[in-house]
Amino acid sequence: MTSIFINWNPDIFAFHIGSFGIRWYSLCWAIGILSVTLLEQRLYKEQKVPDEKFDPLFIYCFLGILIGARLGHCLFYEPSYYLQHLTEMFLPIKETSRPELWTTWLMWLPTGNDGTHWVMTGYEGLASHGGTLGLMIALWLFVRKTKLSLLFVLDNIAIVTPVCACAIRIGNLMNSEIIGRPTSVPWAFIFEKVDMQPRHPGQLYEALCYALFFIVGWWFYRHRPQRVGSGFFFGLCLTLIFTARIFIEYTKENQVDFENGMFFNMGQLLSVPFVILGLWCIWRSLKKE
Repeated sequence: MTSIFINWNPDIFAFHIGSFGIRWYSLCWAIGILSVTLLEQRLYKEQKVPDEKFDPLFIYCFLGILIGARLGHCLFYEPSYYLQHLTEMFLPIKETSRPELWTTWLMWLPTGNDGTHWVMTGYEGLASHGGTLGLMIALWLFVRKTKLSLLFVLDNIAIVTPVCACAIRIGNLMNSEIIGRPTSVPWAFIFEKVDMQPRHPGQLYEALCYALFFIVGWWFYRHRPQRVGSGFFFGLCLTLIFTARIFIEYTKENQVDFENGMFFNMGQLLSVPFVILGLWCIWRSLKKE
């Protein structure tokens, strides 16, 4: 079999505006959130939901996903570090002694006593499991304000969520992060920022799965729109995404050292409750039918 290894070393910045650079990861996040918002707006219009009930949804989802994903990474994967660096947990900054990063020195923050500086880095570490949990809490707060049905809101957001998940994994690919294990498969990527070993493009595997799951969910919606509000689409989304995550994790490197030697890594362990919840929601919906 002919190998077609892909040497992968893109610039982390999509473009610059003067001295300010827009990273691919940030751009993918923005594209994902915007796409979900537009698709969700279309669903709400089709279902005759008044605009005033839809309008607050964006800010609830954005904050829920961002806060949940950030806290999820810090508390699930690196609690020993971030519980001692609470500032870095909540703000997109980092204390560093690397001189090449001092051009982004934040003058309004104090310099460390040991010669370090605070620099703007963006949030380095976001966990999808935490983002999912944060989104669910945010939607619960949203329905308390709008008096909509919780299952109605969860089903609608679940139909379009895979679009955002796909965009975020493309952002991980552009950052050469969450890399796969070394492999000899002919489509392997060589992440030059990491090493020169051919590796599984785990981010791409997930992105393709999520794109497929969106198509599946949208097809079911078009053929069974009356299921919105039953929990079926919410359960389908959780089951598909986190089942795929369990299997794809076997192609990926562990993110933190304590996962080495574990039969299930942290990503897989955190996926199991979501799969169980998803299957229960599907079963409950079909039982009612």
